[in-house]
Amino acid sequence: MEENNIKQEYQAKDYKNQQPVRWCPGCGDHAVLNVLHKAMAELGVPPHQTAVISGIGCSSRLPYYMNTYGFHTIHGRGGAVATGFKVANPDMMVWQVCGDGDGLAIGGNHFIHEVRRNVDLNLLLLNNKIYGLTKGQYSPTSDRGFVSKSSPYGTTEDPFVPAELAFGARGTFFARSIDVELKISQEVMLAAAKHKGLSIVELLQNCMIFNNGIHNYITDRATRADRTIHLVHGEKMVFGAEMNKGLVQDGFGLKAVTIGEDGYTMDDVLVHDAHCESNFLHQQLAMMDGHELPLAIGVIRDVEAPNYDTAVAEQVEEVKAKKGFTCLRDMIVAGDTWEVK
Repeated sequence: MEENNIKQEYQAKDYKNQQPVRWCPGCGDHAVLNVLHKAMAELGVPPHQTAVISGIGCSSRLPYYMNTYGFHTIHGRGGAVATGFKVANPDMMVWQVCGDGDGLAIGGNHFIHEVRRNVDLNLLLLNNKIYGLTKGQYSPTSDRGFVSKSSPYGTTEDPFVPAELAFGARGTFFARSIDVELKISQEVMLAAAKHKGLSIVELLQNCMIFNNGIHNYITDRATRADRTIHLVHGEKMVFGAEMNKGLVQDGFGLKAVTIGEDGYTMDDVLVHDAHCESNFLHQQLAMMDGHELPLAIGVIRDVEAPNYDTAVAEQVEEVKAKKGFTCLRDMIVAGDTWEVK
């Protein structure tokens, strides 16, 4: 960022404060915090022009460790506070941090409406498929049959898939990473910050105490390359330890193939288009889970659309010019009013 024609550079330490980080050793939140500091430094938005807002939960402690403006709000209401803050302060860069419980359970209604409105926020959704702060109850993203303190015989319900909710609410940006993929996590945070509108970054994160190893199927170093695919706009959808596997169209669905086998060549492999207006293929990519098809990480969808806070600001200026309002009081007393004596 440039101020007074002087290039101002920031480092990760400029976004840290002196508070001791109080997460369990080995928690994936540590990685998210460190990557966020680095991403902010690369973006170059000054700390005093940045705000981090959260709800309740382990992940929602993150604002305590930022040398920025911050709000630790109430359970599930981080999106409502972040929306109001951004509308009132359109020049600020706003990050919202929530967990799968905070964001998709008590905060589920706020989540879908901030997506629908396309507020210019960067939402980091840390998903460990458990309630960690309240000691191990199943969450909205816990798998069917999951055994926990609140489901001792296994859950009897299917989980939310955050991407599915986002696309159902007409989301314009969705990306995903894993706590152990530091480089990709920084890549998607940077892309989210540059997107004009609501940017959702799902971060699959491990809870060492109450759900240790829940993402091992995709995070294990020996098999990760074959069970995940890093999507990059404009590039072929290839993956695998030897980068010899790819995604091809299979009717209305997708299929993973080995290039060079069964007649498939690189020409058959799809090219990722994150900017396609239709979310049909984006949703198929986001719903892959690492079993029959690899889990998609990276930026899955990134399209342009009108955003809420800009539209509100433009409307305010239009009405002020048309009606001659100079302040809120002018607007309040402009209609039918009476005086009580």
